[in-house]
Formats: sequence, structure tokens, C-alpha cells
Amino acid sequence: MEEQNSSEWQAPPPPEKIEANEQAEMSEPATLGNIFFEPGRTFEDLRRRPRFVLATLIMIVIVSAFNAFFISKVGFENIVRQKMESNSRVQQLPADQRDQLIRQQTGAVWKGISYAAPPIVVIAIVFLGGLIYWGASSAFGGSSAYLQNVSVWVYSSLPPLVVSMLANIVILFFKSVDDIDLATSQSGLLHANPSMFIDGKAQPVLSAVLSTFDLFSIWGWILAAIGLRVVCKLSSGGAWAIVLLLALISLLVRVAFAAFVGG
Repeated sequence: MEEQNSSEWQAPPPPEKIEANEQAEMSEPATLGNIFFEPGRTFEDLRRRPRFVLATLIMIVIVSAFNAFFISKVGFENIVRQKMESNSRVQQLPADQRDQLIRQQTGAVWKGISYAAPPIVVIAIVFLGGLIYWGASSAFGGSSAYLQNVSVWVYSSLPPLVVSMLANIVILFFKSVDDIDLATSQSGLLHANPSMFIDGKAQPVLSAVLSTFDLFSIWGWILAAIGLRVVCKLSSGGAWAIVLLLALISLLVRVAFAAFVGG
């Protein structure tokens, strides 16, 4: 009887082998502040429990606010007209066709779309970005779920986006309309990159290349590399490989667009 009891009894596993039911240590509002100062710890918490709704709403609000303020200050028709007139292909059209195209683009429908677009674009980019990170991290041997990758995308984008958009709103408030290049400034007036030293209209391709080395973009790359390493359990080399590969693809797309539109 004694031998039977001893054979049935098993020692408990060592503490490190006991699977704990991991719970998030931070509230979602706390992650919004901690991502600025403790990104590694914040991403560790996001791996335990991914969340991104509140951060995405903040991104939508701030992007929409800048877009609405920009359109209100400079005028929707002026934005469309200068964009059309700065396009070399549109300039080759006869004057009557050019005016007709501008009238079509400044209608009430297009104006409504310009106000409604930012929330839709932000949401689409968030979920597409999460999908890209999920696929890339899996290809590099990472271990993570799709929503964890959405959290990485959102929280690596949030700090540079918030700071840059707030700075753009301040600049827009004080800057004269006459000093704003309407064709290129709707995405932002603050350019923290070497492209500020050249004429973007005269050299659109070079401007696209130089704009890649933007301080806010680099900040986002660093956060993304930390997030992919911590959340997806990648090596530092694998995380940076994903970040730099996506940056290169983005650069090629922007260069091709600049060559097509500006050429």
C-alpha cells in the first residue's frame, strides 16, 4: 500500500515551469503615457494583453483635427487648385479641361470625402499594418498573435504621430496662408528631415529620398524594433530587418510616386 501511494505521488514542477495566468499590469490609459518613457516595459505588457482601441481613437482625433483645421484655414478649393496646377500632366491639358477638372474635384462630395477620409485611412492602416507585422514576424520565426502585432503597430506609431501632429497644428495656427505650400503641406508642415533644404517641386525624387531620414520616422522605427523584439519574441537583428525592409519598400513607393506625379 505504501509503495502504491509513493508511485502515484509526483513532485510539483519547479516554479519556473508553472504557467502563470498572465494579466496586464498597466491599464490602457497608463500604456499611453508609458510608451513615451518605458517602451520596453509597455510592450511587455502589450504582449500579455494586446490593446489598441484608445490609442487608435487618439490617432484618429489628432489626424482629423489637423486635416479639418488645415482645410478651414486655407480653403478646400485652393488646396485642389494648387495640387492640380503643380501637376505637370494636368498643366498639359487645355485650359477649359483644366478648369472643368478643378470644378469636379472641388464639389461638395469631394469636400465631404476629404473630411471623412482621415478616420477611414487611419483604421485601414492600423489593421493592415498589424497584418504586415504579423506576417513578417512569423516569417522571421517570431511567436505572436495578430492582435499583438496590431498593438505593436499602433503603439510604435502613436508617440511620433502625436508629437508631430501637435507641432503641425501649432505651426498652422501661427503661419500665414501665403507662406503655406498647399500642394505639399496637407500631410504636415513640419519636416524634420534634410528635404527641407531643397526645392521639392524642382527635385521631387530627391526630396522623397531625403524625407525618409525624418526624425519622427526614425523614432517610430526604434519603437517598432523594440515592439517586435519584445512582443513577437524576435532577435534584435530580425526586428530591425523587418523595420528597415518596410522602410525601404515605403521609400521605393514614394520615389515612384514622386517620379510619376512630378515628372
